[in-house]
Amino acid sequence: MTHPTYILTIKCRDAVGIVAAVSSALAASEAFIAESSHFGDDETGLFFMRTVFRVAGSRFTTVDDFRLALAPVTHRFGMELNLYETARRPKVMLAVSKHGHCLNHLLHRWHSDELPVEVVGVLSNHEDMRRLVEWYGLPYYHLPMQGDKPAQEALLLDRFETSGAELLVLARYMQVLSDDLCRRLEGRCINIHHSFLPSFKGAKPYHQAHGRGVKVVGATGHYVTADLDEGPIIEQDTIRVDHAMDADSFVRVGKDVENIVLARAVQWHAERRVLLNGHRTVVFRHGA
Repeated sequence: MTHPTYILTIKCRDAVGIVAAVSSALAASEAFIAESSHFGDDETGLFFMRTVFRVAGSRFTTVDDFRLALAPVTHRFGMELNLYETARRPKVMLAVSKHGHCLNHLLHRWHSDELPVEVVGVLSNHEDMRRLVEWYGLPYYHLPMQGDKPAQEALLLDRFETSGAELLVLARYMQVLSDDLCRRLEGRCINIHHSFLPSFKGAKPYHQAHGRGVKVVGATGHYVTADLDEGPIIEQDTIRVDHAMDADSFVRVGKDVENIVLARAVQWHAERRVLLNGHRTVVFRHGA
């Protein structure tokens, strides 16, 4: 018999006894803890925790059961507490323009059951990726930019919300979202930027990097905010380049890094491993 498994995430002011109190409450609820990570940030005074547990008894079996059992601890420490069923995969909408490498990588991993999400469709301001998306049996929403950005963004938000999506992934969607849309999607929108932020923000970062003669180029997966390319960072990686490579070569080698970084960011978000800490993130990577 398969027992339900849940993910518990916690954010609160740091204090003595939090881990003991949570563990005791789960033990009293006949829960078996399979994985647990926590972090106390001395700079902000905040405490973060992620715990995976499975049902081991018969009295407590649902999210509501465990939320009620944890209520005294939640109240005692003033916790921001969330519970998620691991069996329910978050619904994700992807957005793309003309560069399809990140989109193709995400769709392949999703189709191969290597990404714990349910992709519900793809948004694009161009038609270029329609054939690829429809091969995967997904709806493709063409939302062209025709000089009326507010109207186009209203359609984008409508498609996102009516699909039931919980996360929007900008897989090289080459449009700057308005401040209003960024605020409405706060914490629910991940972008891949093709540079190792905070270096080389904005357009053509590989060309900027080539012009500076850098020896590594990278990619950054981050949450989208109204401040362009300055949202909380989830994941980054780099690859070495050298003086013999031109800007187009930077672009080619950088695509592989973009694919990997964005997939990690989406996976870690879906697995509830990412907790916001002001302008930064706490990322409880598997095995970390």
